[in-house]
Amino acid sequence: MNSKINIQKNIIKKSHKRSEEYGIRKNQVFPSKILKGKEVSSNLVINEYLLRIANPFIGIIYKIVANSGFFILLTDYEGCIISSVGDSEIITESERLNMVVGAYMNERSIGTNAMGTAICENQAIQVTASEHFLSAYHRWTCSAAPIHNEEGTIIGTLNLTGESHLVHTHTLGLVIAAVMAIENQIKAEQTQYKLNETLSHMESIIEADPSGILSLDIDGKVKKLNNWACSMLNLEKEKSIDISIDKYIPQWRDILEHFQKGENYLDMETTISLKGIKKSYNLNAYPIVDNKDTIIGIVLSLKGIQKIFNLVNKYAVMSALYTFDDIIGDSTNFIQVIRYAENISNSPSTVLLLGESGTGKELIAQSIHNASYRRNSVFIAVNCGALPKNLIESELFGYAEGAFTGSKKGGHVGKFELANGGTILLDEIGEMPLDLQVTLLRVLQEGYITRIGGNKNIPVDVRIIAATKKNLFEEVKKGTFREDLFYRLSVIPILIPPLRERGNDRISLFNHFLKIKAQKLDKPIPVISQDILNKVIEYNWPGNVRELENFVENIVNFNGKSSFNITNSITGIEYFQNQESCQQKKQINDNANEEIFYMTLEENEKQTIKTCLKHLDGNITKASNKLGICRTTLYSKMKKYNLL
Repeated sequence: MNSKINIQKNIIKKSHKRSEEYGIRKNQVFPSKILKGKEVSSNLVINEYLLRIANPFIGIIYKIVANSGFFILLTDYEGCIISSVGDSEIITESERLNMVVGAYMNERSIGTNAMGTAICENQAIQVTASEHFLSAYHRWTCSAAPIHNEEGTIIGTLNLTGESHLVHTHTLGLVIAAVMAIENQIKAEQTQYKLNETLSHMESIIEADPSGILSLDIDGKVKKLNNWACSMLNLEKEKSIDISIDKYIPQWRDILEHFQKGENYLDMETTISLKGIKKSYNLNAYPIVDNKDTIIGIVLSLKGIQKIFNLVNKYAVMSALYTFDDIIGDSTNFIQVIRYAENISNSPSTVLLLGESGTGKELIAQSIHNASYRRNSVFIAVNCGALPKNLIESELFGYAEGAFTGSKKGGHVGKFELANGGTILLDEIGEMPLDLQVTLLRVLQEGYITRIGGNKNIPVDVRIIAATKKNLFEEVKKGTFREDLFYRLSVIPILIPPLRERGNDRISLFNHFLKIKAQKLDKPIPVISQDILNKVIEYNWPGNVRELENFVENIVNFNGKSSFNITNSITGIEYFQNQESCQQKKQINDNANEEIFYMTLEENEKQTIKTCLKHLDGNITKASNKLGICRTTLYSKMKKYNLL
């Protein structure tokens, strides 16, 4: 007890010394600093938060001390009174000393007192009678404690003042208890604020994620969902809380069983039927556990399959890099080909690119894609000759889960699904196995694919560009390529001339590759001898542009010399000997002004029907089957084109 008394005396002694240093006079009656008018209002606005938190507890204290001769003061962190509550008689007495709202009760203003000293010492204190520095305050006993925010900073004080003869240690205890309650309330509100802030962030994240997010309880009832989920499931957010998810995702119980076995449930495909329309989604599920690791719910994430494909396509090398502006060549026959390809770019019809190896079939295919309305969608190139025959079908059309031993869990997405909305290049189409040609023909006719081992028809909107170096007419005659598929693919045939038939394009391309290869190899563009230039012009280039490109890279590596010995001992491939293609080739070479490549789609259709009828000896039934149209439609078109 003596120790506490000594501590109290030392605190009062130090405070009195400070009061003297501040120039406070013992006979002073009123506080040195008092706010007036708008200053009071402004300060109350600044301290609105403290007032709101403290007022309920001040009300509780007042009920305890009512009619006891005590009054309650609440100050801000500087000791300025912001609230005064008590019986009218005692409040009147305090106002005579200007202890009013706006008055500063710190030591600089009125010397030693419970409020000011509590702020200076940062501790609760009771100041009674002569312990006050001012004589006018010797009549009072004051008990005050500083109020801290959650960071521990003083934001105010709570004070209980009464006549000095009413002094009691319980008075200070009551103040301390009230301040603790105020500080706990501040912490609780800050915690709630942070929880609300976290919840707001989480909701923003959930809404920003372009997936349908649903939170379920252990009974499969919806507890939370975002706007994407509402759109996918045709739900209203406000009316969806506590509805059962069974109607939409019945396998949620299986998901729960997976979790209870310690298994995950990721990247599964599910089908949701709404108003008779079935849509496929990618489904991921995550368990919600309590602090005892007990599963109390599930979070489901739904993404449209096509969005998954688009994401895969975006970050995979499945884009068309080249445009018609990237193509080098000024020869008349080649320019006609390029202009023709540009003209048909926006057509949805199938294109068949014919040409020797290295003539730039994929370059033109990419350019067609980039000039079409599909330019912002995916471009996928598949080399039918490079894939093992037993893998082509699964690569093109995918497979369902469990389709065969070793198949990937969840199945595999084929290139046609990935290319939905875009373009697929089937390079080396002449190498496609016969049995797969039937499947491809069905896709062309019906517009959907079926995964291997699956039974679901998946609609696909894909523009097909096929390419080959083979003579498909000969392959049809040999029985290695289906005739009906040939006519389906060659709606728009484009014959790309070999480099040896492109005149001065050899030099244009040679100079172009010199710059490109020098930059790639970080070497200067070499000086080229006339002998090499003559060979470039005279050589047949059986490997076409690709061979020329490799030749130039060799020259740049050897600083203008070459380790290649190019001669015409290897002649160019004798190409497309059938009557139709030879006639087309002859027209391009012998009559550059005849615009064979500017044939309209109607003219193309007429020629296709005419050729089909010719090969089938005028058999209407067979021709309609080969062309994939009914007999009535074929008759109508024959009449239109005067082919009857």
